[in-house]
Formats: sequence, structure tokens, C-alpha cells
Amino acid sequence: MRVVSLAVVFLVAVAVAPAVADARSDAKKQVEFGIAVAQRGLWREAIYRWERAAQIDPTYAAAYNNLAIAYEQEGELDKARAAYEKALALEPDNTFIKQNFELFKEINDRTSRQDTQ
Repeated sequence: MRVVSLAVVFLVAVAVAPAVADARSDAKKQVEFGIAVAQRGLWREAIYRWERAAQIDPTYAAAYNNLAIAYEQEGELDKARAAYEKALALEPDNTFIKQNFELFKEINDRTSRQDTQ
């Protein structure tokens, strides 16, 4: 009975692996499309694509990083901060995401200080 249980667990794990790979592949397609439209200045469409990528694969840090940039571009700074934080939570050692977030904070903090003066 124990051998059967282990076999079932193994089969479930093997069956889930392709689904995870498919989700990442689908999310990457959304991210790539989002990049293409963002390069044409279509930030709302890019946001839609990157939000979709994050829904498809909630562990895809690049989707959240790009989403943060788009939110920042559209002036949605609270959403941008949350997306950067999510990206960093997923990949805390990602230098690219760290640099983007640090630059965002530096600009945002400087602007906030000027607004209060």
C-alpha cells in the first residue's frame, strides 16, 4: 500500500511539472508582448499583459518588475511600490530588480520631500 501511495505522489508531481512549465511559458509570452507594446508607448496595454502574466504565474518576478515600471510610468506610484516589493520578495537577490526599486525610491522620495516643502 505504501509503494502505491508513493507512486501516486510521484505521478502527481510529474503531472504538475508540465503545468508549471506551461504557465511560465504562457506568462513569458504575455511579458514579451507587454514589452513590445510598452516600447510603442502603449502603457495601459502593457499593464494589462503584465498583470495577466502575474495571474498566470504568480511566482514570475519579471512580470512584477515590468508591472512596477509601467505603474510608475502611469503615475500609479503605490501600485508600483507594491509590484517592486512583490518582485523582490520572489527574487531577493535579483540585482536588476533591486536597482529599479532603489531608483524608484530615490526619485519618489525626492519628489515627496519637494511636495511637502
